Amino acid sequence: MKRYSTIMSVLVTLALPVAGTCADAPKAPEKADTKVEAVAAPKAADAKADVKADAAAKAPESKAEAIQKSMSKSGHSMMMGGAAPAEAGAAEINTNPTGKVIETMAGGGYTYANLEVADGTKTWVAYPVLETRVGDTLSFQGCMPMSKFQSKTLNRTFDSILFCNAPEVKGAAKPAAKEAKKAAPGEKIKVEKATGANAYTVEEIFAKRGSLNGKQVVVRGQVVKTATGIMNKNWLHLQDGTGSDKKKTNDLVVTTTDNAEEGDIITVSGTLAKDKDFGGGYKYTAIIEKGSVKK
Repeated sequence: MKRYSTIMSVLVTLALPVAGTCADAPKAPEKADTKVEAVAAPKAADAKADVKADAAAKAPESKAEAIQKSMSKSGHSMMMGGAAPAEAGAAEINTNPTGKVIETMAGGGYTYANLEVADGTKTWVAYPVLETRVGDTLSFQGCMPMSKFQSKTLNRTFDSILFCNAPEVKGAAKPAAKEAKKAAPGEKIKVEKATGANAYTVEEIFAKRGSLNGKQVVVRGQVVKTATGIMNKNWLHLQDGTGSDKKKTNDLVVTTTDNAEEGDIITVSGTLAKDKDFGGGYKYTAIIEKGSVKK
């Protein structure tokens, strides 16, 4: 019996450390939680750091946007060191000009005219095709200004030009009288043919325009219409009584730097061109260019 008691005491003594060890076992998960928290803590810190970084990154953008908006409202550009656009310092443009035509040309569906206005300054304007003469006085309303406009048809760049609607033409009585004379009923033209190897009637020039293209020709006729200063040339319409009005072979156009008046009987020599298209409605099946006029 005594021996049994001794054995039990020994067993109890040996069992105490094991029990102590078993009691700590549930604490292991707590340590694991501590580690998880330790791992999670840096992530939370990183998230806070990211928020701060985002806030720091956004602050300069907001400031830049504020500056840009301020510059925009003041009419300045942030490019070129903050210089203002050219328009800001430019003189005010008169969009309702009235002036005398000192130069005119046509192309690309427009008539171009250089106007000399009251104060002596010169202004280029462009408007729908209209027969315009040097010396005409034109008045425009509500034009639209454009800078550095390039006309591909004229192969020219205009530093400044106004695009306008059709003008009011002042003092146009002379052209109107010419049109009235041309349209007078019962008027019949009969002009003797020019002499020489290259001489042709108006009708012959239209009939032979293919073979005569690019060659020198001579023709004699009566001036029935003139248009001066268009594309720096004078445009003369000649008739000699030959050809057909219905077929459009009775009226021959000549471009020249010489002058002639309606009703003049003249002899013209120049280079014939067929199917010539200047643009802006100036298209001809036959035309004499660089004409030399003899009265």
